[in-house]
Amino acid sequence: MKALRIALASAGLAFAASAHAQQPAAAPTPAVHETAAPAGNHVMEGVAAWYGQKFAGRRTASGKRFNPNALTAAHPTLPFGTHVKVINTRNNRSVTVTINDRGPTSSKRMLDVSAAAAKKLGFVRAGLTDVKLEIAS
Repeated sequence: MKALRIALASAGLAFAASAHAQQPAAAPTPAVHETAAPAGNHVMEGVAAWYGQKFAGRRTASGKRFNPNALTAAHPTLPFGTHVKVINTRNNRSVTVTINDRGPTSSKRMLDVSAAAAKKLGFVRAGLTDVKLEIAS
């Protein structure tokens, strides 16, 4: 019985080795590079919310610590470091923020801004507002 197990194990190893040898080498995977967001007339519209003190000091998806007093924002797809002009379409106030996090977690929103950005945009009390985004860089 022991000899049968050894023979079967050897046959299995030989089969696995021959199957591996017959497979073509996999092509190297190209490095993934984040590309810059298109500048100029690239405009998006949707709903923004803000987040603040509760997340202060926590690491953002970019690896930087969240500072509610900085002019930053979370967007699901824009590259980190992208500068975006955010315009509150309800009062026409605007601010330029830097994307440094991923979010929002709700599909009903397109952007989460820091408390400082929400204050400049004039929607801290409301919590949500309609915005237009223009890619600055």
